[in-house]
Amino acid sequence: MKNIVLVFIGGGVGSILRYLLAKFLNTPEGNGFPYGTFIANTLGCLLIGIILGTIAKSNTLNTNHSMLLATGFCGGFTTFSTFAHENIMFLKSGNFTHFALYTITSFALGFLAVFAGLFLIK
Repeated sequence: MKNIVLVFIGGGVGSILRYLLAKFLNTPEGNGFPYGTFIANTLGCLLIGIILGTIAKSNTLNTNHSMLLATGFCGGFTTFSTFAHENIMFLKSGNFTHFALYTITSFALGFLAVFAGLFLIK
């Protein structure tokens, strides 16, 4: 039960921060580049690399921290479903440039951010 509460709290905080990023950085019409989602997903990848790297390297973080920060916060902060929806909207509107740019840079920077987080901890 404790793990559920930790994931709930972390996920709630992460979701609120992602909402705020999208609110302030994405265009109100939803037809521009989704900078809020892009930044949240990339930063979330960096954070999960740092968190899981710290857990693997030392005893400073435990399972409770992992549930709160990695599963909860990063899970709530990042969003694959919004990323997928935004890409569908790009395709429907014929904006293939934004579709390609968003998809390729999201995957590339996401992987690089996880590696960077792990590297920073080493």
